[in-house]
Amino acid sequence: MEIRQADRRERKLMKRLYLRAFPKAERKPFGMICRMVAKGLMETLVIVDRGYMVGLAITARYKDLVLLDYFAVSEAFRGQNYGSRALELLKKRYEGERFILEIEIPEEKASNQQQRVRRKNFYLKGGMKETGIQVLLCGVPMELLTDGSAVSYEEYHDIYKYAVNPAFARKIVRMDGAGREAGA
Repeated sequence: MEIRQADRRERKLMKRLYLRAFPKAERKPFGMICRMVAKGLMETLVIVDRGYMVGLAITARYKDLVLLDYFAVSEAFRGQNYGSRALELLKKRYEGERFILEIEIPEEKASNQQQRVRRKNFYLKGGMKETGIQVLLCGVPMELLTDGSAVSYEEYHDIYKYAVNPAFARKIVRMDGAGREAGA
């Protein structure tokens, strides 16, 4: 299994999986992602095993920070340990850099609460650590996990300002531990 930059053909396959795997409220325009890739600010990566694209990873980079913005395994390959192996390969790919990601907060009232808990447990089992940083990202309550490296809210926010899109940065609101806007 390997993780590598997607070529043009693979990017089309990747877009299909991207549209299926992520809720509309959490998706950035795929064309914008491709423009950021062309500028060297984001990477569209394919997870390949024996010639098949089994998943995708989209990362944003700023200074020594790498945000795993999107990560998905294709439906046909789920439950076969591809996600765990790919997460390990991603952490190796970005060794020496601070590796972070966001997950939906596993709120009790969420309609997909069990899925959120499973997702969080997956990342914690894969070596990611809680930061205590919670945000509303485009209206979706998220928490930040890291590979164990220290990261501040301001550094996380800078990834969006400088590597993703300033318009998305304006849609990020820091929350306190009780799920309220910080300072509110």
